[in-house]
Amino acid sequence: MVTGVPVPRQPLVVAVAQPRIVAYDVVTNVAAHADAVRAAHARVVVFPELSLTGYELDAPPIPADDPRLAPLVAACAETGATALVGAPVRGTAGREHIAMLAVDGVGARVAYRKVHVHRSEERFSPGDGPAVLDVDGWRLGLAICRDTRFAAHDAATAALGMDVYVAAVLDHTRDAHVPAERARRVIADRGVWVATASFAGSTGGGFDEAAGGSAIWGPGGGTLAQAGPAAGEIASAMLRDGPS
Repeated sequence: MVTGVPVPRQPLVVAVAQPRIVAYDVVTNVAAHADAVRAAHARVVVFPELSLTGYELDAPPIPADDPRLAPLVAACAETGATALVGAPVRGTAGREHIAMLAVDGVGARVAYRKVHVHRSEERFSPGDGPAVLDVDGWRLGLAICRDTRFAAHDAATAALGMDVYVAAVLDHTRDAHVPAERARRVIADRGVWVATASFAGSTGGGFDEAAGGSAIWGPGGGTLAQAGPAAGEIASAMLRDGPS
């Protein structure tokens, strides 16, 4: 028996989705998320910042055990997927956060809280720090929008051990170039895959025309898959060990 030889991981199919979102309408948005999970045929499906409510900074917090999430839990159970979805959540000591929920066939939990909140998001408190999520031996480093601006964030996330930097973002169409620029900077610095789910359509906070263009990049810097600007699109790629 040969020892000390790493066992290759199974490939991981990751999708980035930008469903059509209705402001504040969690029930409708959960249904759209469930449809996207079924359509993606992926192990991990990433959604944009605050995808369950839209970028509506006064939307009520969504508890992880909210019964309205049941259709998404069911879709994940049917497909074997883990969905990373955006929601406002309540924290400790009365704090609230912009968060990423990890939803699978068992239920939902808060996987990450945005660290670098913008001054316009003053209702929300910064999260405690970086986080990674293990899926089938692949370590997903988590980020929400403005986090991707700061090299210190992906450096701290990389220090936890990450294979993929997973970002949920929202940009206006005039800033449609920003996610790719930041992704390639992360790739150059960390040598990892990057998967960015970018909000499409119209939402609050002055984002009347969100950029869309969700994409996945390989460790060599090449674009593996990319959606267009329209709401409802999904892009996916297979990540595997070995030369990319």
